[in-house]
Amino acid sequence: MNEKRTALVTGANKGIGYEIAAGLGALGWRVGVGARDDDRRDAAVTRLRESGVDAFGVPLDVTDDASVAAAAELIADREGRLDALVNNAGITGGGPQQPTTVDLDLIRRVVETNVIGVVRVTNAMLPLLRRAASPRIVNMSSSVGSLARQSGPGGETTTGPIAVAYSPSKTFLNAVTVQYARELAGTNVLINAACPGFVATDLNGFRGVRTPQQGAATAIRLATLPDGGPTGGFFEDDGVVPW
Repeated sequence: MNEKRTALVTGANKGIGYEIAAGLGALGWRVGVGARDDDRRDAAVTRLRESGVDAFGVPLDVTDDASVAAAAELIADREGRLDALVNNAGITGGGPQQPTTVDLDLIRRVVETNVIGVVRVTNAMLPLLRRAASPRIVNMSSSVGSLARQSGPGGETTTGPIAVAYSPSKTFLNAVTVQYARELAGTNVLINAACPGFVATDLNGFRGVRTPQQGAATAIRLATLPDGGPTGGFFEDDGVVPW
């Protein structure tokens, strides 16, 4: 079994996911680049390797049972275990997302990727994570998933536009994170949600004010938590995000 720590980052071919992979690689981790697009995944792996990261590609569509099972088998055969899983893959679903007029299929698509996809991947990878000494799971959430921020004064300006699919999907993801933490309490598995901030990516038309590298920082910190660190929490650069 490899002694080098190994991470899988989903949606790692670009944006925040790529920078999480790059950041963990810079710390000496071997990184699986999970992505469904073959060309983009291969290009990301090549770019990471050129920068000195020990990266390998993992074909992965988080919405597909067979794809996720194959990814787990690939990592089992190649690495023998998994030290960290970063569930970064996600979609906004596009718009409009006014609750009174939204296309219900849009909500289903967003939840399938942003929530069910996380559960699907996490459960497939848990046997590999349990083989590690200090396994960590990070679910990439968003400040728009904070009910406190959504419902507080100025919520419209501080947490984005009305989005009945995307925003509640992140609230749902936060709740799922807590349930995992409850079930895994007393084990060596730590699981937390990370808020990257308003990062300039293609998800928001590059309107964000933070770089993908800045957005990756909290996830990298949570993926490398020491034993005894927090679990079942929601964090950003400045500390705890209110639920």
